[in-house]
Amino acid sequence: MLEDVVITNEPELDRIKAKITRDGAFRLHVLADFDRTLTKAFVKGKKIPSVISILRDGNYLTQNYAEKADALFQKYHPIEINPKISLIEKKKAMHEWWRTHFDLLIKEKLNKKDIEKVVNSGKIELRDGCQEFIEFLYKYNIPLVIMSSAGLGYESIAIYLEKYGVLYNNIHIISNEFIWDKNGYAVSIKEPIIHAMNKDETMIKDFPTFKSIKERKNVILLGDNIEDVGMVEGFNYKNLIKIGFLNENVEENLPYYKKAYDILILNDSNMRYINDLLKKIIS
Repeated sequence: MLEDVVITNEPELDRIKAKITRDGAFRLHVLADFDRTLTKAFVKGKKIPSVISILRDGNYLTQNYAEKADALFQKYHPIEINPKISLIEKKKAMHEWWRTHFDLLIKEKLNKKDIEKVVNSGKIELRDGCQEFIEFLYKYNIPLVIMSSAGLGYESIAIYLEKYGVLYNNIHIISNEFIWDKNGYAVSIKEPIIHAMNKDETMIKDFPTFKSIKERKNVILLGDNIEDVGMVEGFNYKNLIKIGFLNENVEENLPYYKKAYDILILNDSNMRYINDLLKKIIS
């Protein structure tokens, strides 16, 4: 067993793995968060909470935006990562955060070119082993559904994956989307707003993606928040393996994460265990 991997119930995991293996690749899909799940939580020793944080901290917009966005982060992020706060309270706080931030982005003239600058900043890195993971899923035609509450939404994820040549046709992105004017400026945000705590209400069956996965009732779920396990809500799955990335405050948060996930990857580690797991299942 790898040092940074924790399995909460190995006999039960082996039982589920055996069932998924018997059903084969054509009955499987992967459901994943993006920020701090498929990407690293720390780059060159610096914490990267999200794609939006790079826009905020890099002064890509006005100084006024950076200051106001940072104030929102300082107010709401501690609520987001506190496992002791109820989900009801978190949902209310996160909706306030996202709505206020989107209004701020529009007011401060967010342009598609700003998103391209963030993607090309060098501050976003796929988790080690993630490119192999994505290419393996593509090789075996296994859908990868990325459900993300990212503040820069669909465009940032698509541009990033395209940059590295891995925006394959088996990838489906469910995320916030801006409406842009003819000059590339954001003018509004499409409803409903997806934030970190309401993924359990963002039903996959309500999106076009559903037709690609509705018969693939075995699911491997990847997330970095406890609430990410809610991404599978509303999907009538047969077998489910939940893999969580516990990137920081490991000792404090481990008991809570062990209740939510079947497998934990600790300390912002790589995807080696997940890639080996997929190979064993698909072989």
